[in-house]
Amino acid sequence: MKFLHSADWQLGKTFAFEANEDGRDPAAALAQARFDAVAVIARLAVEHGVDAVLVAGDVFDKPGLSDDALRRAFHAMDGFSGPWVLLPGNHDAALAESVWTRSQRLAIVPDNVVLALQPRVYELADAGLAVLAAPLTQRHVHEDLSAAFDGWETAAGLLRIGLAHGSVAGILPELADSPNPIAPDRAARARLDYLALGDWHGRKQVDARTWYSGTPEPDRFKDNDPGTVLLVAIDAPGAEPAVTALPVGRFRWQQRSLRVDGGADVERLADELRSLGGNDVLRLAIEGMTDFATAEQLRLAIDDARARAHVLEAELSALRLDPTEADLAAMHVDGALADVVADLRELQRDADAGQAEVAREALRQLFDILRRTEGIAS
Repeated sequence: MKFLHSADWQLGKTFAFEANEDGRDPAAALAQARFDAVAVIARLAVEHGVDAVLVAGDVFDKPGLSDDALRRAFHAMDGFSGPWVLLPGNHDAALAESVWTRSQRLAIVPDNVVLALQPRVYELADAGLAVLAAPLTQRHVHEDLSAAFDGWETAAGLLRIGLAHGSVAGILPELADSPNPIAPDRAARARLDYLALGDWHGRKQVDARTWYSGTPEPDRFKDNDPGTVLLVAIDAPGAEPAVTALPVGRFRWQQRSLRVDGGADVERLADELRSLGGNDVLRLAIEGMTDFATAEQLRLAIDDARARAHVLEAELSALRLDPTEADLAAMHVDGALADVVADLRELQRDADAGQAEVAREALRQLFDILRRTEGIAS
């Protein structure tokens, strides 16, 4: 028997990236990619002949989604006619009034989609599965809802599959999305053949029978193996599962830190940035010391890369400027302005770190102004 394990779709998620000057809206494309990922999961379900698709919480990003977004979500599942089991997580908890109750009122939930809104066993006899579900009925709880699995009985011959959303104690970093606890040995205690978890946005194995699938479409800069769905194959009840990660995600989120101390460093960075494409989302932090000509070379490299990438955020506040005599000549500084530049250069050498910082920032801003008005050559 085979099924797909996914989680943390967070359909309807919004992003803070602003539209470009040419009108392109990178945030809208990132939001659409989350719906597209569901269609990819449906296609993979058909290609691999799975018996079901299990989604371990956070199908939706928030309760206040539009009716149109809810309809789009269920239409994205059209490609696979087998059973889907959707579990409420901390972002889409099964409240008295929720995205789930609205979806039911709108009569948009397909017959092959099971909403696991109650803590109980959902038997999928044709698929050979008994799904033990622990839905969140509020955003945060302090007890382990999966503990109920230990006492639940299931029909003979069906695989016992747990479905839960939360943080496994001692496994996830402290900054996991939700405090909702799950015992690390829950699969063994509850005699589960597999425990499908959600909440952590990266792929992570807890033990041979317990996995986080991660989000199928990356949505943040953490390097924790997002962007896949898990294909789980189990020969029979009690057999150890074989788990395979299948790629789904479109966008690649990366972050880099770099120290620049001269033109050679900038040239190496420019070469690396040329490999960026339209599916890259990059956060770049640069520090170091450079003259004005090299700073302009860096700016041009970043501007070129920004046009290639889907999103490029560059943080340059830690980059310090040390103008050469050639820089000053190119800036056409003289008179009182020359005296100001000389004073700022001297203050950069000040033993008072705070005063040196202010002087360097003043030089940076002065350079930006003169670059716009004088057009300094690189």
